[in-house]
Amino acid sequence: MDEPLNEEVLINAGIGETRVATVVDGRLDQLILERARSSGQGRSGHSLLGNIYLGRVQRVLPGMQAAFVEVGLKRAGFLGAREARCLSDLPSFKEDSLPPISQCVTEGQALLVQVVKDPIRDKGARLSANVTLPGRLLVLVPNQDGVALSRRIDDEAERARLTQICEAMIARMKHINADTVGANSGNKPIKTGGYIVRTAAIGAHLTELEVDATRLNDMWREIEKTRLSAQPATCLYYDIDPVKKAMRDCVGVNTKRVLIDDAEAYAVARRYCDDTMPEMSSRLERFQGPGALFDLYGVEDDLRSALDPIVPLRSGGYVVIETTEALTAVDVNSGSYTEATGLEETSVRTNLEAAAEICRQLKLRGIGGVIVIDFIHMNDSQNIARVLDVLHTGLANDRTPTQISGMSEFGLVEMTRKRTREPLARLLSEDCGACGGVGRNISVVAIGNEILRHIERESAASPGRQINVSAAGEIAAWLADSEDDLLARLRRRLGVNIIVEARPGFPRERHEIIVG
Repeated sequence: MDEPLNEEVLINAGIGETRVATVVDGRLDQLILERARSSGQGRSGHSLLGNIYLGRVQRVLPGMQAAFVEVGLKRAGFLGAREARCLSDLPSFKEDSLPPISQCVTEGQALLVQVVKDPIRDKGARLSANVTLPGRLLVLVPNQDGVALSRRIDDEAERARLTQICEAMIARMKHINADTVGANSGNKPIKTGGYIVRTAAIGAHLTELEVDATRLNDMWREIEKTRLSAQPATCLYYDIDPVKKAMRDCVGVNTKRVLIDDAEAYAVARRYCDDTMPEMSSRLERFQGPGALFDLYGVEDDLRSALDPIVPLRSGGYVVIETTEALTAVDVNSGSYTEATGLEETSVRTNLEAAAEICRQLKLRGIGGVIVIDFIHMNDSQNIARVLDVLHTGLANDRTPTQISGMSEFGLVEMTRKRTREPLARLLSEDCGACGGVGRNISVVAIGNEILRHIERESAASPGRQINVSAAGEIAAWLADSEDDLLARLRRRLGVNIIVEARPGFPRERHEIIVG
C-alpha cells in the first residue's frame, strides 16, 4: 500500500513533555507523548523502549518459560523464552520452537537486555536478549546474521533491490574488517551482525546504507566497551531524545512538513537532519504562531475527544470504545443514520465508515492487546470482505504490529495489536478514586503540563514580565514539587519570575494566569 501523500508532523516540545502528532490529510492520525526523565530512569509517561541494560537474572521460572531480570527499575523486567532464545546454542534449536528457558539463562547471570515493552500498571518492562539498534534507514541486529525487510515495504522489485544491496554491503564490511584484522593482528574483528531494512530506506543507495550501518556499528562498539566495566542493573544505552526519535521514526519521504514550536528543539532537529537525513532539511520549519501549534487541524480537540468512549460518525452513527483489563470492546451503531435502499445498505455504509474511524482511534489512543469489534450484522459476504479490507488498509501504515481475524457469524472481528506502552487514556487521566476505576479524571500530571505550556505562551506574548498562576491545591503542589523541578527549569528558560498560588475553591481542571 502507498504511504499517505499529505502527511505533516507537529512537534510540541514543552518543558515537561514532548508531544509528537502525525497529521494525515488534515486529521490527527497518531500521537506520541514523552514526559521528562527523572534520574535517567523515566517518570510517568516517559518511554523506556529501546534502552539497553546490563541486568542480572533474578529468578528463572520453568513453568512460565520466563525469567525475571533486575535492571535497576522499580520492578524487575520480564524475559520470555521467545525473547531469550537467541542465547540458546542447543543443536536441536529451531526457529519455530522454543528452547527451555533454563537452557537460555541461569539465576545470577549477568545479561544484556533491551526494553521492548514499557512497564504497564503493575507489570515490569518486557525485555529481550536479542538487542537491536535502530538507525534512520537500518536496524542493526548484532546477534543475528542476514537481511530482513520491513513488512511495510510491499513493492517486490524494491524488496529485491534492497536485499541485494544490503547483502553486498554486509559482504563489503566483512571484507574490510578482515583486511583490517589481517594488517594488524592486535585488532579485534568487528562483528557486523544482521540488519532490518526500514521503510525510510525505500529508494536509498548503497552509500547511504553504508553510512547508516557504520554509525550503528560504532554505537554498538561503544555499548560493548561500556559493558566491560559496568555492574549489573545499569543502563548502558538510552534511546535518543524524543525530538530526534520523532525525526527518525515519524518523518518519512511522504512527510510534506515538520513543524516545531520550540527554538531549542528546532535546533536539535536541524542538527539531526543535517547529520542523518539532509534530504528532509527543507521540510523542517520553526512554528512561531499565530496561536499554539496544536491548535492547527484541531489537534487539541482531537486529544480531548480521545478520552471519550463515544466516537460520532459523520453519517449519524457512532462507535463506542470501552477498555477492560482483558480486552477492548468496540461497538458499532447506526444511530440516526438510515439508508433508503434498506437495512443491508445502512449496515454496510455505517460499518465501512466505522472501520476507517476505528483504525484511526486505535492508533490515536494507543490501544493494544486483544480488541473485539461488534459490527452491525451484514448478510452479503462481499460486503463483509469490503469492511475487512478497510480495516487492513487503515492499519497498513501502523508502526505497531497488528493481526486481524475474519468476521464471525455474529458480526464480530477479533484483532490483536501489540501493546508497547500505556494507552493515551492512562497517560492523560487517572482513576477518580470513588468508583473502583470505572470513572476517570484528567490526571494531575496532564493538567500540570498544560499549565506549563500556557505559561510559555503567555510569556512569549509578554516577555520579561512576571507570571502569576492560580490553580487547585493538588495542581499547585505538583508544579512546586515536581520531581524534575520543572517550574525552576521553566523560570530559568524564560528568565522571568513565576509565582504559583494554591486556590482551595478551584476544581482540578481550572487555572488562571495573570501577567504582572
